[in-house]
Amino acid sequence: MTERESGCCTHKTKERSEAEYKKLVNRLNRIEGQIRGIKGMLERDAYCTDILMQSAAVTAAINAFNRELLTNHIHTCVVHDIREGNDEVIEELTATLQKLMK
Repeated sequence: MTERESGCCTHKTKERSEAEYKKLVNRLNRIEGQIRGIKGMLERDAYCTDILMQSAAVTAAINAFNRELLTNHIHTCVVHDIREGNDEVIEELTATLQKLMK
């Protein structure tokens, strides 16, 4: 089985299960709604602190999305690549983690 057939990251694409896809899309839909809510607050001249609290909630939601996606990535692509002898995936993962932790 090639990396492409297994759904891992050779061509920088990944085939996800329907359950994983739905879970991630649902998270993004909620985040999108939160962003629209913040925009509405701004349009209604809401108090700055109230907007900032909603913005913090969006940040937390994005972090939760990133954790879910990263966990799935480690359990699928990273494990697969290491088992196939592609240790370069470790450097890619390290670089990704550094960017996420900024």
